[in-house]
Amino acid sequence: MSVYEDRREELEKHEFMMGKARGQLAVTLDMLTEALVLVGQHGVYCQSARQPGKPAMDVQLISKAITDAKELISGVMGELKKSRDSAASTAPAKNS
Repeated sequence: MSVYEDRREELEKHEFMMGKARGQLAVTLDMLTEALVLVGQHGVYCQSARQPGKPAMDVQLISKAITDAKELISGVMGELKKSRDSAASTAPAKNS
């Protein structure tokens, strides 16, 4: 099943509130957060032999990659919001 089918309600809600692109990115951020939680839980059980109390190196790398991806997506969402806001402020007012 496609992610668009699996997450239909969540996508519809966020797309309605934020627009299609930002809504889809918001759902993507949520999915990455869920993955980060799962990796964190795995890190509790998969400890490093060299650094007791720390997750294994592969778990640390996965966690960093997901965190970095979230940061990039957040940046894109911010840029899209700025573009939308600047377009709205320069658009001529509609007379009803």
